Amino acid sequence: MDKAGPERPFGEGRRIIHIDMDAFFAAIEQRDFPRLAGKPVIVGGGPNTRGVVATCSYEARKFGVASAMPSAHAARLCPKAVFVKPRFDVYRGASNQIREIFAQFTDLVEMVSLDEAYLDVSDCARDIAAAGGVARAVKDRLKDMTQLTASAGVAGNKFVAKIASDMDKPDGLYLVLDDQAGAFVGSLPVERFHGVGKVTAARMHEIGIKTGADLRRYPMDDLIALFGKAGIYYYHAARGRDDRPVVVDRPRKSIGSEKTFQSDLRSKDRIADEIRLRALDVARLLVKRALSARTVTLKVKYADFSQITRSHTFDHPMTGFKEMLLSLSSLAGKTDIGRRSVRLLGVSVSNLCDNQGARQRAFKFS
Repeated sequence: MDKAGPERPFGEGRRIIHIDMDAFFAAIEQRDFPRLAGKPVIVGGGPNTRGVVATCSYEARKFGVASAMPSAHAARLCPKAVFVKPRFDVYRGASNQIREIFAQFTDLVEMVSLDEAYLDVSDCARDIAAAGGVARAVKDRLKDMTQLTASAGVAGNKFVAKIASDMDKPDGLYLVLDDQAGAFVGSLPVERFHGVGKVTAARMHEIGIKTGADLRRYPMDDLIALFGKAGIYYYHAARGRDDRPVVVDRPRKSIGSEKTFQSDLRSKDRIADEIRLRALDVARLLVKRALSARTVTLKVKYADFSQITRSHTFDHPMTGFKEMLLSLSSLAGKTDIGRRSVRLLGVSVSNLCDNQGARQRAFKFS
């Protein structure tokens, strides 16, 4: 059974630290190979391949390079970039060491991915300032033992702590006091809210919602009418509320990405492009978490709201993005895509497996 922090309404009395390692894969490459220090490093793909960027150093980000970007485009943005192949066994080893460091401060650690975690330090920190001291000690120990930097956000709940960790990157530490959470969230553009993507943000902008404060003016019922069940989340998020506890060793059963379109799609080429984008999201998460999967599923909702799923299970873990796309193309052929208008598309993978197990090859963007 999963272990979770004590239940407190909307995180009352919780002291949560969100740790996000800075450019984790690229930072490890720069650490292990001093010749790469200070250079724009891109992990994944290559300048003359159809691969995709897994992550990149901050030197490369200054040129506009970002995760999940086609490698060829990244090379055009940053001609002097150094491309390196991912070493997932090394990254997982570093992640295990990082988790051991977290465990020196609290038993309540929720690893979100190889390079990201929530720590509940409520039992050893009476207030946010004290929790900030713990976060500083965690960051210092990480740097001493791994030679890697991390950014930390400290708040009374997971939602606010995650946003805070992104406020002062790299190597930052940002605290949000309990009585400041509402004002902090209210000042942020809605794009900073976890779960608000480009399409949702554009829709919010159309009705005048540009910040958390704008979002807060809407009653919950109105938000539900506008955004469905997600409206409940937006209502509480706009107030800096989040009652989710830190959960230890939460098993992940699947990873997915889906999108509802403002206008129904009919073009097979456009639908194929959208399937590829959803698959790209999933592939990026598989790489970040050093996982592979044996089952891929395509979800299609038609204009009349009827919905189907088509799945394929391999007899081996998928080895890369190309294999996933070939399977999805085959699955799409078993639907009415091209004959019926499509309202929603989703791609997910399941039967997940650890890339370290059985020394199997890591999932690749190639």
